Amino acid sequence: MHRLSQEKAAFYIFFIHFSYQTKVMKRSFLLVAATFLATATFAQLNVQLHYDLGHDIYGRELSERPRVTATVENFTPDRWGSTYFFIDADFGGHVVKSGYGEISRELQFWKAPVAIHVEYNGGLSGTGSYDDAYLIGPAWNWHSKDFTKTFSVQLMYKYLAHPSHHGDCSHSVQLTEVWGLDFARGLLRFSGYCDLWYDRGASGHLILGSEPQFWVNLWRLPRINDAAKWSVGTEVEITKNLLWNADGRNDGFYVIPTIAMKWTF
Repeated sequence: MHRLSQEKAAFYIFFIHFSYQTKVMKRSFLLVAATFLATATFAQLNVQLHYDLGHDIYGRELSERPRVTATVENFTPDRWGSTYFFIDADFGGHVVKSGYGEISRELQFWKAPVAIHVEYNGGLSGTGSYDDAYLIGPAWNWHSKDFTKTFSVQLMYKYLAHPSHHGDCSHSVQLTEVWGLDFARGLLRFSGYCDLWYDRGASGHLILGSEPQFWVNLWRLPRINDAAKWSVGTEVEITKNLLWNADGRNDGFYVIPTIAMKWTF
C-alpha cells in the first residue's frame, strides 16, 4: 500500500467525520467506503465538489434534490485489467443525507480489446438501501497511443436486487458508453458516461442516465504551479425516467448542470 500524503489523509478524515454525523447512514456503507479508500493504489485519484443547479432550474419540482455533492473517484490499471470506483456523498443540513457508489473490475490479460466487466451499484439514504444492482458482460475498450482519447462500450446483464422498485422484475440489460478526451495540450478535458437500461417499472421500460463533464485544468496554465492540480468546470446530469420529482413521479426528462471544482492527486 502506498503511504498517504497529509492532504489525502486529511480528506479521508473529513469524509468519514461528516459521514458519521448523519444518523441515517448505515455502518456497513461506511465500512465499504473506507475499504475502497484505504486499499486503492491511487493511480488516478480525484476528489470533486459539485454545487447542483437543479433547484434554480426546476424549482419545487426538484425541491428535495441535494445542492452539494462530494465525489471520490479512482481508476487503477494493472497487468490483469483495471479497477474503477466512485463514491458520491450528498450533503444537506450539515450532514450526509445519502450516499451512492459504483465499483467495477475489468479482466483483460489478453491482446484482444474486449474485457470481462463486473460491476456493483448501490447506496443508502434515510429510507434505507436503494438501486442495488449487479452487472456482468463484455466491454470493448479503445485508446489513442498517448491516452488523450479513450472510449469504452459495455453491454451487460443487470440483476436488480429490489424488484419491487422495478415493476417486480429483477432482470435487465444495460448499454454503457464511457469516454475521455484531453485537448488544448491538456488544459481542457471532456469526459463522461451514458447508461441506457431496461426497467419494466419505468415509462417506456427504458431509463437513460448520462453525466458529461467539462474541466479546465488550471495547473496547465502558464506560471501556475503544476503541483497544485486544481480544475474547475461543470457536470451536466441528463436523465429520462430516472429522477423522482416532488409529485412522486419519475417519468420526466431533466438536464441539470453543476458548478464544480476538482483536485487530482
